[in-house]
Amino acid sequence: MTSWIIVSASWRAWCCASSDPARSARSRSRVGASTLKVMLYGLSTCGWCRKTKQFLDENDVEYELTYVDLLKGEEKEQVLAEVRKWNPHSSFPTIVVDDKESVSGFKEDRLREVLGL
Repeated sequence: MTSWIIVSASWRAWCCASSDPARSARSRSRVGASTLKVMLYGLSTCGWCRKTKQFLDENDVEYELTYVDLLKGEEKEQVLAEVRKWNPHSSFPTIVVDDKESVSGFKEDRLREVLGL
């Protein structure tokens, strides 16, 4: 069973609102590999974020996606604070793996390394 990072106080609102465009979960199974907790923080208009999402999908990586630019108010500030913890420049995409490692930007070789691909 995968547990997710809860990065905002409005978890209940998010988990119960399946049509929230700012957040979506991709459920994929990885054959022959342990399941990792992967968070993808991006912008809905970011080409590199789309490329990262495509890379994760093509490699059957399970991840949770948050489009930071679609969040509002306190929730957005809380998520940005979480992003800054891993990436002080708050650039996108920011990928956090198992609350241990992060990758800033689309760096395919580094993603393969931290994801064990």
